[in-house]
Amino acid sequence: MRPLAPLVLSLGDPCGTGPELVHKAWATLHGDPELAFAVVGDADLLASLGAIQRINAPSEAVGTFARALPVLDRPLSAPARPGHPDPVHAPHIIGWIREGAELCLSGAARGLVTAPIAKSVLYATGFAFPGHTEYLGDLTAGTPYAGTRGPVMMLTAPDAANDSALRVVLATIHVPLSEVKAHLSADSLRALAHATHEALIRDFGVTAPRLMLAGLNPHAGEDGTIGREEVDLLRPLVEALRDEGLNISGPLPADTLFHAEARRTYDAVLCLYHDQGLIPLKTLDFWGGVNITLGLPIVRTSPDHGTGFGIAGKGVARPDSLINAIRAAHDLSLNRTHATPE
Repeated sequence: MRPLAPLVLSLGDPCGTGPELVHKAWATLHGDPELAFAVVGDADLLASLGAIQRINAPSEAVGTFARALPVLDRPLSAPARPGHPDPVHAPHIIGWIREGAELCLSGAARGLVTAPIAKSVLYATGFAFPGHTEYLGDLTAGTPYAGTRGPVMMLTAPDAANDSALRVVLATIHVPLSEVKAHLSADSLRALAHATHEALIRDFGVTAPRLMLAGLNPHAGEDGTIGREEVDLLRPLVEALRDEGLNISGPLPADTLFHAEARRTYDAVLCLYHDQGLIPLKTLDFWGGVNITLGLPIVRTSPDHGTGFGIAGKGVARPDSLINAIRAAHDLSLNRTHATPE
């Protein structure tokens, strides 16, 4: 049986908690060769925090993983100071992400895990994307994909009450609340629903996905008395999606969708703006959430937190989310090889 290709992990902002978290994740996972990953980043920086092994190709990570953190050395041009983000590192941060995606597209790696970046650092050098998700969508735009193409941002967290996971999908991501309505359309929401349905089958092994759509307004508009979006856009959309074969309910008031009993009625919730999905998810599991990009030809996950500049270099950062992101990338990559969307 052919050995699994390793995962690959882009280091993220070198001035944040990423380097520390990568070592802590390796320390937890290095006993499991199936979870082997290679870091694309600065080897000297990582060596200052613990044992590493410079490697020349991701395939070498599998044999090295038990002994030391495998690193594909892509050095910085200036020292990284913990807690002091610097745009001088932006070309390297972007390059690490790009190389990680290319390794997945070539088959040298089977999934990409991205450590956190600070978009303000990248914007200072002309980075044209709102974040990782959109950049990866652009990097993979020219490659074949059997299904509704994303990128779509899904956040997941363990749901101990139901022995499952809460999955929320965002129709808009880093958009001011005042602009959310302008970014919602029947076409974009239809694509979001189909991409989520297909990913639940392909990546999560859910054979008959159940989707839920949250309303935009309080009380889901209360029959148009507190906003017309549910009446004019969301209800007709749900009816059309049902006609297309999707099992989807809603729109329902967001404040009724996230208690334990409600969570048993769906496999994923389509949320219309950032905090609508993130508040319940982080309330359920603040430390362990994972960000997953759906609708791409590669598997991509990341921790559900930022760079942590305020605690960088202090040794106190918790690796829960990164560890879960690595495990999720492993699971998704295996599921993807065994499932095909309907």
